[in-house]
Amino acid sequence: MNEFLGRELAQRMSELAGRLQDEDSRDGTLRAIVHSALDLVPGTQWAGISLIQGKRVTAEASSHDLVSELDQLQSDFDEGPCLSAIRQHHTVRIADLAQPGQPWPRFAAAAAESGVRSMMSLRLFVRRETLGALNLYAAQPDAFTPDSEILADLLAQHASVALAGATREHHLNAALVNRDVLGQAKGILMQRDRLTTLQAFQLLVRTSQETNIKVADVARWLITETQNNARGPRSVGDASTVFQSRPDETQPGRAG
Repeated sequence: MNEFLGRELAQRMSELAGRLQDEDSRDGTLRAIVHSALDLVPGTQWAGISLIQGKRVTAEASSHDLVSELDQLQSDFDEGPCLSAIRQHHTVRIADLAQPGQPWPRFAAAAAESGVRSMMSLRLFVRRETLGALNLYAAQPDAFTPDSEILADLLAQHASVALAGATREHHLNAALVNRDVLGQAKGILMQRDRLTTLQAFQLLVRTSQETNIKVADVARWLITETQNNARGPRSVGDASTVFQSRPDETQPGRAG
């Protein structure tokens, strides 16, 4: 192990860093981390990543459908090695999920029934921000050794930095797209209903609240409906029937 942790390990970690840096999207980064876990961590047969999304932890990437199911099952049960790693801020390594007395009885039983015996979950984090967890699975008991944990921890450190950068870029791109979409939607309402920028935005927000749909999605729907109506007869779901100004709203240029 000492020899492996020397020159060869340094080379493989360098290759990992380059591989993650070459990815140009958040989803690509997630896939690269999962495949790297399969290549680098001894004992790993399947791998997946679960990320914190608001108040939930959701399965985001996996090497197999089985992993997606088990990662999501932990969130549904609100128990499991993944959630423990995230909440308790330490790596969780289980020798045999089929053994009685597991801290997560429902998940352990479901995993063992699915053919998974060993598991290891590592928190993905940067500074004070926890991003989620890397989950490694194996069909054999005692598949993950202390050496496996060392390698998995090094992978998790590299993965966390790469994922944090990819996530920030993903959010930035999404914000820019949403800004453009909102601008187009406001322009449609301003031209069609002779509203000010503020009135158009307020109308989008009110429609979002009344329909329980995100403002950006409401704006996309309005743009699509407007484009469709421009090509042919108006449909029952015409945007003008949904985006209605209230009687007490004064619109510039309208007769009282």
